[in-house]
Parts: sequence; structure tokens; C-alpha cells
Amino acid sequence: MEEGQVFRGIVTEARGGMYLVEIAGGPACLCTTFRGTKTENPETGLVAVGDRVEARVTAGGKDAEGAITLVLKRDTALERKRDRRRNRSKESVQVIAANIDQLAVIASADEPPLNTRLIDRYLVFAESAELPAIVIVNKMDMTDKTAVDAMMAPYYRLGYSVHCLSSLTGEGLDDVRVSLCGKTTAFSGHSGVGKSTLINLLVGEEKLKTAAISSWSRRGVHTTTNAVMLPLPGGGYVIDTPGIREFDLSGITKENLRFYFPEFLQEMQQCAYSSCSHTVEPSCGVLHAVSDGRISSERYKSYLAIHESIE
Repeated sequence: MEEGQVFRGIVTEARGGMYLVEIAGGPACLCTTFRGTKTENPETGLVAVGDRVEARVTAGGKDAEGAITLVLKRDTALERKRDRRRNRSKESVQVIAANIDQLAVIASADEPPLNTRLIDRYLVFAESAELPAIVIVNKMDMTDKTAVDAMMAPYYRLGYSVHCLSSLTGEGLDDVRVSLCGKTTAFSGHSGVGKSTLINLLVGEEKLKTAAISSWSRRGVHTTTNAVMLPLPGGGYVIDTPGIREFDLSGITKENLRFYFPEFLQEMQQCAYSSCSHTVEPSCGVLHAVSDGRISSERYKSYLAIHESIE
């Protein structure tokens, strides 16, 4: 790349105010922002992994450096809302990953045990962000498939794409590759579920042992707290995102939570009260559906847990 060259690319990693910008099928340039950097996404973080940007090369050559001049409008964003009372910046939203097509919720069948409460929390997040979601249950080699299938049955019925696999044996990986092909997918999951191992298998090499950008530093750095975007051999990208603590539900209220459980939408039309919370009210359509088995009791317990946790 030559000094002064203007180009467009995708931000594939962000760390400490520096961004790796890659041109599809071409070179990469280590970039920074500056006071004149413009954005088409007001009131959010300026740059995030997955952003499409315009940049200018400030130092050419093999290890080119540049400055981001424009951040293009995002189609979608995986966001974490900031508490304005604690945040002095005018930015009300932190963008974790931009321009993603779907969210992959990664869980494990065992070690740690399969936790549908965490799966439901991620799915509520995805529904609120209007992002399609798939569920991946790893470590199937460590448990009874029949038990896992029973726990996943409510998600099958709701139309979620559920993949049960083993990173150790490779069983089920091909189906996951089909679901990811040609799409940009954000991977999220609790620590210990094998998310990084799974991503390494999918991209074909051990990318997530240390940070991908060796030119930033001569020593490796763990990537668990920073999003990183990696290409898939069959087309598309995966974005490894931070763990569950980074995904709060601060944009969701007790009043709108019900809309992010898809199975509630039809049943709530039978509620006696339009503002029904589906917790204690008489003549509640959702409660009747739970009693009749039309709504999973475990999913309903997740609803109650999240409802109670919202301040």
C-alpha cells in the first residue's frame, strides 16, 4: 500500500485505540482514528469490529499504517447500552460487533453443565436486537444425547436452529459450517464451553490462542475481552466476542421483556389485561399456556428469572 492511498475495508480487530483494517482478498493496514474521523452512526462508539470504514494510508509499505476517515453506516450491531449516570461520554451505546448477520449462542453439554437459563438470556438479547440466532451445544461426547435433545426440544419447536456437536470428535461440525457459510456470525458463550476451540476448528487454524495482530506487539495477548473477526474457509466470518458479563439486558424493561419470548406473542392476546406481566395476574393467557404445556415450563422459569432481575 502506498502513502496517501485511500481505501475501504473492514475492521477485523480493535485494541487500545488501534484497528486492523483489511481489504477483502487484499492487504491489511493498522489504523487509528483522529479528531477529524467522521461517522454515520451517531451516539455510539466510533469504531467496532465488523465496521466498514474508509481510510487513508499514512505510512506505506508491507506494514502499512493509516487513519480512519469515515465509519460507514451499520446494517446491524451487537450493542451494550451504557449507564449515562456512570458514563461521562455522550456515547450511550457501546458497539461490540457491527454488521453481523446472526448470533451464535455457544453452550456445553457438560463441564460446565448445560444451562438453558444462559441460553435464554442470550436469545432475549438477540430478539431485542432483532438478530437471528442459532444455538450450538458443544461437548456432546461427554453426555447422553437423549437428555440434551429433551432440553433443546423447546428451541426446536420455536424454530431456532440448534446444533449439537463435539469439538473433540468433530461430530456435527459440518452442519454448523453450513449455517455459517457466507454469513458474518458473532459467537457468544459463557467461559469454559469451548468457544475458542470451536472457532479454531472452523477457521482451520489456532487463531485464538493469542491476539491475531502480531504487528501491534511482539508478545501474544489473550483475546477473551476483545472482539476479533476471522474469515471462514467456506466464506463468511466469525466474530469472537467477550463473555456473558459483557451482555447485560439494560435496554430491556419489565414491561417489554414479554415481547422477546416469541412463544408468548400469540398467547398474550388472551390475557385479561393489556399490561399483563404474566406473573401473577388472573386470566393470563401465558400462564394458561404454561399449565397446558403449550409453553415450556423451563422457558417460563427463565422469563420469571429475567423479569425478577430487571430493576
